[in-house]
Amino acid sequence: MKWLVLLGLAAFTECIVKIPLRRVKTMRKTLSGKNMLHGVLKEHAYRLSQISFRGSNLTIHPLRNIRDIFYVGNITIGTPPQEFQVIFDTGSSDLWVPSDYCNSLACSTHVRFRHRQSSTFWPTNKTFRIIYGAGRMKGVVAHDTVQIGDLVSIDQPFGLSTAEYGFRDRSFDGVLGLNYPNQSCSRAIPIFDKLKNEGAISEPVFAFYLSKDEQEGSVVMFGGVDHRYYKGELNWIPLVQAGDWTLHVDRITMKRGVIACSDGCAALVDTGASHIQGPGRLVDNIQKLIGAKRCGFKHYVSCSVVNTLPSIIFTISGINYPVPAQAYILKDSLGHCHTAFKEKRVTTSTESWVLGDVFLRLYFSVFDRGNDRIGLAPAV
Repeated sequence: MKWLVLLGLAAFTECIVKIPLRRVKTMRKTLSGKNMLHGVLKEHAYRLSQISFRGSNLTIHPLRNIRDIFYVGNITIGTPPQEFQVIFDTGSSDLWVPSDYCNSLACSTHVRFRHRQSSTFWPTNKTFRIIYGAGRMKGVVAHDTVQIGDLVSIDQPFGLSTAEYGFRDRSFDGVLGLNYPNQSCSRAIPIFDKLKNEGAISEPVFAFYLSKDEQEGSVVMFGGVDHRYYKGELNWIPLVQAGDWTLHVDRITMKRGVIACSDGCAALVDTGASHIQGPGRLVDNIQKLIGAKRCGFKHYVSCSVVNTLPSIIFTISGINYPVPAQAYILKDSLGHCHTAFKEKRVTTSTESWVLGDVFLRLYFSVFDRGNDRIGLAPAV
């Protein structure tokens, strides 16, 4: 979820956010029974070069794959703890969930935080507003105990939505942002930074493994990296600038040659985005090159030709990261095949892309705050 802060006011903060939300069944309907992950590995942390994980406390937290569209994990807030399903999102920095005084229809379909039931809750009078590509929310900042697996942040600032629009059928209650603090719409310290500053996370890194084909096994890990989730060596890529998980892409090619990013471009690595997004004219060109035909909001191809379509290759720091057709062609609920390339709704002055879950299912990703870089390696 790429957050573009267009306006900040002293008493009221408004954020314009680009989030490629797609309509899915609610978590309660999609998962009639809790489909908890099993066999999560929590040992043998890999000691990366230039980072010492000796004695680190690696926390591996399970995520649920919702139709290869969203990856959500459970957190708790309050005392006693109240459980929520959130997206762990590298494109944003704020943590928020619905409040019990939100009367919007969207809030009625999700778990709401009952602040009166928490003995460690305390409110503030700071308000904020976030506008997404497919909805919007407004809320207030509060403080309480937040827990992610065995990581506990006491007196953690977080957002409580007082109104939501457009999220009624979404498969998550809220969002847990993992971007840099300067991207925060509420101006509150993100939970990763607070845990890092307090020494709860031994190394300032986190990593994602995203499963394919709705399978179990997706995880986010904090404080280290488990090498069994990827093959070969991690390739380290410096950020364009500290403060955002954006990389420099050398070029984007397919078998016919360069198809985008001919002079280099930027790409946000975004676990909160379902698809690969780019400038409209370049995305349209990719759709034409692979023979996709528009129908409604999607571009479709015959499922029988998927194995014949070329890979799209992102070259980053001199290394090729191919995305084969089997990854960028998805099936809808009726079994029809459509592409995973989407036009960015917010245009920028320079060419930029978003590498979402379609890309990250192929490549295990490590986000290194200590060195302002991202590590990528083929996922197992």
